[in-house]
Amino acid sequence: MTQRERRQAGLYFCAIDAEIHEERLRAQDLIQRYNALRPDQHEEANEIIHSLLGTMGERCHFVPPIFFDYGSNVHIGDFSFVNSNFTALDAGRIDIGRHVFIGPNVSIYTPTHPLLAEERNTGYEQGKPVKIGDNVWIGGSVTILGGITIGEGAVIGAGSVVTRDIPAGVIAVGNPCRVLREITDADRVLHDIEP
Repeated sequence: MTQRERRQAGLYFCAIDAEIHEERLRAQDLIQRYNALRPDQHEEANEIIHSLLGTMGERCHFVPPIFFDYGSNVHIGDFSFVNSNFTALDAGRIDIGRHVFIGPNVSIYTPTHPLLAEERNTGYEQGKPVKIGDNVWIGGSVTILGGITIGEGAVIGAGSVVTRDIPAGVIAVGNPCRVLREITDADRVLHDIEP
């Protein structure tokens, strides 16, 4: 089994392996090109981001600058918006649903490393997946750790550090991020439009 296959299977893999290193270099080249584009270069931006990501739905938008380890482990659904300074360390798979709003300076960290220094120093790591449901809003400067699922329609408050799963339909805030309350019809602010 190659190191890439080990990574994709969620096993510990050698992050300093030559094939893995080449994947990161490819991603860094695409990222540098994307981040250097002028705002009116929509077609070029679309081509680059489609080449970088595993899958991308319709009418998604990433505001530069962005950063990924690989990009190929990130999958994003239709109509999602990602604001500037997004970082995704995607050793593990990252699934972002449809109609997801991601604020500026959000980071998703899937890699985990051995706790014992002599093991950690070997270059081995493991990627733990992250799943963000449809219609989630992630506020600015949120950090999401590997192995986390955020349920559909949840709102994560700015500055939160998400260290455990968040259920659907709630507001969650803090460090560590905790459920504050459910989102209800009393939260509606646009009373003159259909839901």
